[in-house]
Amino acid sequence: MSEPHNNVEEQVAELDRHTDCQPLGPSTQESNETPRPEQLWLSPASYLSSAEPSPSPSGEGSALLSLPWEMVARIASHLPAQCVITVLPRVCHALGNVCKDSTAWQLRARRLTGPRACFPVGPRDNFDWPTACVEMEQLITCWAGQGEWATREAERDRERQGDGVGGERGAEGPEVGDVQGEKPGKAQAGVEALAQEAGFVPEEVRQVALEDGERERHQDGGPPAGGRQKEGEQRQEADMVEEREERGVMEAIEVEERVGVAERQEGGAVDREREPARSPSPPPALEHISLPSGHIAEVNSVLLVGGEGAVCASGSRDRNVNLWNLREGSKGALLRTLGGQGLFSTHLGWVWCLASRDNQLASGSFDSTVRLWDLGSGGTEQGLIRTKAAVLCLSFQSDVLLAGTYDKKVSIYDTRVAEPLVKSLRLHGNAVLCLAANENYIISGSKDHTVAIYDRRAGKPLQKLQLSSYLLSMCYSGGEVWAGDNRGMLHSFSVNSGALRPVSQFDVGHTSLVTGIHRSPGTLYTCSSDRTIKVHLPCAPPRTLCTLRHQASVNGLSVEAGVLAIASGDMCVEVWKARK
Repeated sequence: MSEPHNNVEEQVAELDRHTDCQPLGPSTQESNETPRPEQLWLSPASYLSSAEPSPSPSGEGSALLSLPWEMVARIASHLPAQCVITVLPRVCHALGNVCKDSTAWQLRARRLTGPRACFPVGPRDNFDWPTACVEMEQLITCWAGQGEWATREAERDRERQGDGVGGERGAEGPEVGDVQGEKPGKAQAGVEALAQEAGFVPEEVRQVALEDGERERHQDGGPPAGGRQKEGEQRQEADMVEEREERGVMEAIEVEERVGVAERQEGGAVDREREPARSPSPPPALEHISLPSGHIAEVNSVLLVGGEGAVCASGSRDRNVNLWNLREGSKGALLRTLGGQGLFSTHLGWVWCLASRDNQLASGSFDSTVRLWDLGSGGTEQGLIRTKAAVLCLSFQSDVLLAGTYDKKVSIYDTRVAEPLVKSLRLHGNAVLCLAANENYIISGSKDHTVAIYDRRAGKPLQKLQLSSYLLSMCYSGGEVWAGDNRGMLHSFSVNSGALRPVSQFDVGHTSLVTGIHRSPGTLYTCSSDRTIKVHLPCAPPRTLCTLRHQASVNGLSVEAGVLAIASGDMCVEVWKARK
């Protein structure tokens, strides 16, 4: 993601100017005012403990560094975290000490997550506070408001395409108010629920639709609602009713589609045709691209590789693995479809999972094989591993490849040798659906509603937890395990000295399978078959910054270098990356 400050040299020069040449005297009114607590990253009670020696650089003269160290720390708390890390150390040694103050970073993180949230969820020992703060600030900058912007743009696209009120009502009118039937249906109940959320009374929504249907019958030659009246009075009343109905129908339709309520002029109805043109919203920090059609079936998995978010691999039910260049052109480009010599496709069954290490890519399939590919040479095949059941999840470590299969096993492979199988572990009583590991432990989730931890060094299972649901996706880093289950819930665990401890369960709004999850010190991404992608701060409970709604189920996600890619049920791969 793009950093808040790009020109480091200008920032260094500016800080040098204030530090060496511009003493902070009471020359302005602002310098004499005490900053308000809500304007500061640090609260008034968040000064460094008096027991800690303050490295106050009082010998630097009557400039910025002559201030008490506590005040210098408070001033630094106004700067972006990336600036504190990269710029201040280049100004002078004393200011470089600001980025070493763990207390200041913890207070900054507390301000970002909120005072009632717990952060981090896992162990605090050796937690990377500066990285977490940088990632959270960049996540907020890029994603806060992204969903609302996408919704507004979709609404404008419909308006530009000429989808007026009548056109939308003609396609969906019977669902909105059941004006063509006598019995209200499920769609009407949904509209009423949404209307209540937006402040509408259900009876008003229903009445608007019924009045609209009566007006249409009147226009078709049916008897008017109030009997016979004089022609002039009829015309006047019809105009008033039409104006009121158009306003109500617009509001009902927009409530149904969750795009908000149309703007209303005070004391009168809104005429869409006479509405002044609205200026376009400023573009968000991220751009959204859909990769050109390269699959002919659902995309089950997606993986960003190479370390820079420039290359994307996608695996599909069409049995192929495609490689994409995300930096070529404005929409990305297909590099190639992986396939060994003589193969019609990459695999002989659905491609279900992907994993990578350096330039090596592994693809797991329902054909009970794992194929290895050399990305450094353009995607040539490196090897083939035969399993005894469908491969449902993969995890590449520095020395081994882990595979979870339908036959209830977790297998360990050394891809450097001719006979790669090292060991098969029977840790569960049903299919292994998700895996996560590091150099010490292997953590696996199964359809038997259990999660297990295995000690790689001791070569023995340590613990198995029974859950009320089964886990489908998992991410493990920094002593924290985050997982998504089949009911739309998120689970967090902490790993400490081989003990897997459940921390909490969170309802973040998913209503179906959580098919993908990614967590880093300052970010949390989730996706679901309920057609949503959500971006959160990884605290307890998670703070959701953005919800993106997709037209099909979302089967997986991958995040690398601030780039987000998703695998879609409508045969495409979609990407969000920093806007150029």
